[in-house]
Amino acid sequence: MPASRASDQDTRRIASGLAAVLPALHRALDRRIVQDIPFPRLPDGQIALLRFVDEHDGATVRAAADALLVKPNNVSALVTQMVAQGLLERRQDTADKRVAHLHLTAKARRQVAEVGNLIDGYFVEALHALTDGDLDAIGSALGALQGLAQRIHPATD
Repeated sequence: MPASRASDQDTRRIASGLAAVLPALHRALDRRIVQDIPFPRLPDGQIALLRFVDEHDGATVRAAADALLVKPNNVSALVTQMVAQGLLERRQDTADKRVAHLHLTAKARRQVAEVGNLIDGYFVEALHALTDGDLDAIGSALGALQGLAQRIHPATD
């Protein structure tokens, strides 16, 4: 893929805009979710681990640590907490008893689905308020944003 021919000034403007808007979007979603979920909000680390395990059922602690850029012992501590909360299951590998595979519990699946439905609803509501041109621009940008995320954090899928 050829490199962009955008000027350094344009590239910096876009980078600054993304750096400002993405955290603001995340905070706005977080505030709405906290208001609307019928269960206590989990700490960010636990949320990140739940999302990872939801997308990578059966992943190991090491794989989660690598993907989340966290030390394995910290992920292991999170797993222990989340097993006690009834959110994760730790299943021993049949070939190597030292390895455990992580799975969401039914409770966690319900909570992840509920949060996902809320987020989808917030976006649908907000997108309906935009012009067709804005919708087209956002739709066109999705692939590029996914590529950007992979370049910044190569462990993402």
